[in-house]
Amino acid sequence: MRIVNHVYSRAPRHGVGGAQDVPLVLVHAFPVDHHMWDECAARIAEQAEREGLGTLTIWAPDMPGAGEGPVPDAAASGPMADDGAYPQALDRMADAYVALLREAGYRRAVWAGLSMGGYLVLDIHRRHPDAVAGIALCDTKADADGPEAHASRLSIAETMEATGTREPIMHFAAANPLRDSTVKRSHEFIARMTALIEAQDPRGVAWRERMAAGRPDLNDQLQLITVPAAVVCGDKDPSSPPAVMGPIAERMTGTTPAFTVIEDCGHFSAMEHPDELARPLVALMARVRTLDAMREDGDAEDAAKDDAAKEDRA
Repeated sequence: MRIVNHVYSRAPRHGVGGAQDVPLVLVHAFPVDHHMWDECAARIAEQAEREGLGTLTIWAPDMPGAGEGPVPDAAASGPMADDGAYPQALDRMADAYVALLREAGYRRAVWAGLSMGGYLVLDIHRRHPDAVAGIALCDTKADADGPEAHASRLSIAETMEATGTREPIMHFAAANPLRDSTVKRSHEFIARMTALIEAQDPRGVAWRERMAAGRPDLNDQLQLITVPAAVVCGDKDPSSPPAVMGPIAERMTGTTPAFTVIEDCGHFSAMEHPDELARPLVALMARVRTLDAMREDGDAEDAAKDDAAKEDRA
């Protein structure tokens, strides 16, 4: 399974595995591609410079079948269930993302996933915890689909494969005047979201629906997270509101997640309020840097003590 990466910025490298050598990997939502992160990635870079973190390495790969990502074939996707879902596809995608990281010479990353991107970063933690230096769960959930959502995904996949239309997912660009955020109701947002959806290959959208329909429940991962973490949602998110995201943060008992609720914000926080989402992500990077630096100092102190002990014995 091939992952097409997009690099927003690249920090100079001063040794593999150190406190400065951890990329921030932004994982996009359904049904769009990495471009949903464009403004937010720029704000992250600006805020990191202002906070004294310097230049960050910021990636935003396209999921398979999204943007420039090729649609995986049957061999890459794994066996299809009788109902048409791909029960192994999320795992294979998680492996491919970590392989991309390792091929670039990095051991770990801070993984930030929004919506469907959150499913992926939780699965990366499940399969490759050693590759996770920090984790951000944005506007997402840890549950597997219920029967109705599962069936809806597969119906959308079948329709898009059969007709080549994007109509079944155009509702992501529609606004509810009574419920949605100010930004989502704006003509500018609707136009941008419409353009992002229209740029997608219907076959790739269908693949992502089949992948998500086959994903496992990942709630068991929450208590296993011990790295620095952030949980973020919009107060007007219809599918992952504070009532959903708050309990996710509470179940992360192995760490102390920073829980942020963005006001007047819906599901696509990276597009609706890029500045507001950038803040907790930059803060997360700072926490990871601080923790790694403390570990490096501790390792250096232990090494010095060992050297002194050897000299004493000599």
